[in-house]
Amino acid sequence: MPIIDVELVYPNKGEAPPVSAAGLASALGAVFGSAPGSTWVRVRFLPSSDYAENEFEVNTDEFPTFVTVLQAHWPAGDALAEQVRQVTQAVAACLSVPPERVHVQYAPEAAGRQAFGGNLVG
Repeated sequence: MPIIDVELVYPNKGEAPPVSAAGLASALGAVFGSAPGSTWVRVRFLPSSDYAENEFEVNTDEFPTFVTVLQAHWPAGDALAEQVRQVTQAVAACLSVPPERVHVQYAPEAAGRQAFGGNLVG
C-alpha cells in the first residue's frame, strides 16, 4: 500500500519536464514489490518562488525533487537504506535528474493511522 508523493521544484509547471505518474508508479511498484494497483503516486509541482535555501541562490539546474514515502511498516535495518537507494534511483531515472537532487523522506508508519474506505491498515 505504499503511497508516494513526488514534489518537483521548477520556476513554473510549464517549464518542468513531462512527468508520467504512471511511469513513476510502475517503477516504484517494482521497488516495493507491489501487486498491480497497490502503489499509489501523486505528483505535484512547487513553484521555485516558493522554495529557498538559506544564504544560497539555487540555480535552475539544481532544483530538488522531494519524495515522501508512506508505508504500513518500514523495512528493518539495512533493508530501509537499500529501499531508500532504490527509490532515489527510480525517481531520478523517471525524471531524468541526478540522484543527488532527489530527497526522500519516510512518513511515520501508517499501520493503525491510515484508512482506505473506512478500514484501518493493520
